Amino acid sequence: MPSETLWEIAKAEVEKRGINGSEGDGAEIAQKSVFFIGSKNGGKTTIILRCLDRDEPPKPTLALEYTYGRRAKGHNTPKDIAHFWELGGGTSLLDLISIPIISDTLRTFSLVLVLDLSKPNDLWPTMENLLQATKSHVDKVLMKLGKTNPKAVSEMRQKIWNNMQKDHPQDRELIDPFPVPLVIIGSKYDIFQDFESEKRKVICKTLRFVAHYYGASLMFTSKSEALLLKIRGVINQLAFGIDKSKSICVDQNKPLFITAGLDSFGQIGSPPVPENDIGKLHAHSPMELWKKVYEKLFPPKSINTLKDIKDPARDPQYAESEVDEMRIQKDQELEQYKRSSSKSWKQIELDS
Repeated sequence: MPSETLWEIAKAEVEKRGINGSEGDGAEIAQKSVFFIGSKNGGKTTIILRCLDRDEPPKPTLALEYTYGRRAKGHNTPKDIAHFWELGGGTSLLDLISIPIISDTLRTFSLVLVLDLSKPNDLWPTMENLLQATKSHVDKVLMKLGKTNPKAVSEMRQKIWNNMQKDHPQDRELIDPFPVPLVIIGSKYDIFQDFESEKRKVICKTLRFVAHYYGASLMFTSKSEALLLKIRGVINQLAFGIDKSKSICVDQNKPLFITAGLDSFGQIGSPPVPENDIGKLHAHSPMELWKKVYEKLFPPKSINTLKDIKDPARDPQYAESEVDEMRIQKDQELEQYKRSSSKSWKQIELDS
């Protein structure tokens, strides 16, 4: 018998606690899934805890973590359920993306990408790797779902396009909406706001372009209670269908807050680089052009330093002194065994 997936285990746990199905007057309970990905130590856990009103210190996320929240539609009504998934390790655990994204959950699925604004050199590669990996898997699931339920896939795509700005029809020909609702959150704004004006301008315009291109919402946050409350409202909209905010702030001297569909390429403008230099960048698409402009000011770290640790057991953020000491001892015993085994085989070869 095949082993259960993490999703199946989580679902069974929810059912065991008696919060799946229907309550009260037998009304159906809505269930949605929100998947948090993003920069390592970027603040994903803090945002989730704030949205769930949990007053507890955030802990490092080990691989893939799951929790849930409940919210009633009104007085004496069933509570809807939101499933929260969080991918740890930045870009080092991309294989785990496939666990929460399945055909059963895709129609009520949303993605939240949290990017650390205080580390601009890591921002583009983190964003690019995570979005490409997630989009690739979502497309595969959509293709599979389309074979059994093409109407559902068509409705999903139409819903995404309905969020796009109708006042700028030319933009619709240039954008490529993400297949599921996407929110991009720039964290650690308190550090970012002290950057030089030109650096802030490049980061803000670049993220606005990427968000608009993918049909995503974009907003900045920090430890500020006011900003966290605004982010909480956005996440609640994804998780429980709370009314979407229509407010907008595109001032680079303030925390950005742009709901999907309210921006435009005309308002964003061209990449912040002298016109004489644009032709020298040899880009094949607008996205590649913005990438080259961004990396000119914020070159990504070398492959060796950018590459995340693949083995969580050797990741400093998961250090446990007693376990690590035992691990070292076992590693030494293994090496000693290998050496003794090698000597034994050599002796056998000499004897023969």
